[in-house]
Amino acid sequence: MSAADNSSKSIRKPKVLIVGAGLGGLTLGALLEKAGVPYEIYDRMAEIRALGAALGVGATVAPVFKQIGIWDEFVSLGKAMHTIDNYNEQRQLEFSMDFRSMQEMGGSTNYISSRAAVHSLIQRQIPAEKIHLSKRLVSIKQTEPLDGNGGSGGIQIQFADNTTAEGDILVGADGAYSSVRLSLYEQLQKENKSPPSDSAGLPYSCVCLVGRTHPLDPAEFPELDDPICRFTSVMATDKPYSWSIWTVKDNVYCWVVTHYLDGVSSLDHSTFQNAEWGPGAAESMCKHVRDFAIPGGLNNSLTIGDLIDRSPLISKVLLEEKVFDTWYSGRTVLLGDAAHKVHPASGSGAWNAMHDAIVLANWLNVLSSSASVSEIEAVFEEYKKERYPVVKISFDNGRIFSQVIAQVLNSP
Repeated sequence: MSAADNSSKSIRKPKVLIVGAGLGGLTLGALLEKAGVPYEIYDRMAEIRALGAALGVGATVAPVFKQIGIWDEFVSLGKAMHTIDNYNEQRQLEFSMDFRSMQEMGGSTNYISSRAAVHSLIQRQIPAEKIHLSKRLVSIKQTEPLDGNGGSGGIQIQFADNTTAEGDILVGADGAYSSVRLSLYEQLQKENKSPPSDSAGLPYSCVCLVGRTHPLDPAEFPELDDPICRFTSVMATDKPYSWSIWTVKDNVYCWVVTHYLDGVSSLDHSTFQNAEWGPGAAESMCKHVRDFAIPGGLNNSLTIGDLIDRSPLISKVLLEEKVFDTWYSGRTVLLGDAAHKVHPASGSGAWNAMHDAIVLANWLNVLSSSASVSEIEAVFEEYKKERYPVVKISFDNGRIFSQVIAQVLNSP
């Protein structure tokens, strides 16, 4: 008997509306699918595209992948990572960090895959009819019975195409510039319930280019033949940049170049909507960094430009850093980057979103569709209590690591 069959014979579960089809939103959907909790996923994109380069998964996420039943397939999509090799700009090895003890210490080897491969794997666990694209959120409306005891209460979301969706709970998993969070905070501000810190823009001190090559010929790029992931990192000596490359399955390089800025800037939602982060911005940065040296190639003369020229999709992105104070109100709750954005130097951004999904799914599974707002908020508070301390540690670690690197690169 399936989880859904068991669910139908017990108490009726709340219908969950998930806005955002990134790793966090999809992981939540896959878990709710297993638990028999009704849900639908909505995303503003016309097609689901996983931006970013490589993604590392190990002991922190392995248990949930095994529970969902995708661990073996994930391992087949990735390469084991044994070391991070750090080079100078002369392509000379400075030092290596060895992770081969992770299996014994944490129960799983670290595997590196392209972010797109992991995204696609999780998406395949969700029936296609439950994912709705080209759905840009424009408004949220919560309704409650006069006595406040649940029953006929619910939440309705409206999209730019004038369609609507109705459910019992709304999850904002729509990224750092979340439309769900924006709408939630606007309502809380009207009620004087929003702390000033939540209204401030997202600070950032780094921007980066991320890309992934098309499949290449190992005869020209022999590192790709290695069954182990080649994780290479380079720190500049006379400019505020660092860059990393990973070899992944299917003879592909994933790569990222990070520019450490002199100070801290910030963007709010409206500024971000009007910011120039399209192909032109990426092209300009590509021209600036293309001569950056990386070890590899037939004559050990590889450059970032060699990878840029072979990458069909390149993105320029901000590396924002902020943990919001308000994660929920009423029937609405935030997940992943919508609630907390940590620097990738922490190595924990993606799996923090997945862990959010795990904890939230567990709590949603104990609710009934007739739960009152106070009962729903009590569950959301337990979710935040469990996740906030871990997220804050990840945030602090990412900030420390990035600031140390920036200080080294920007020092005379």
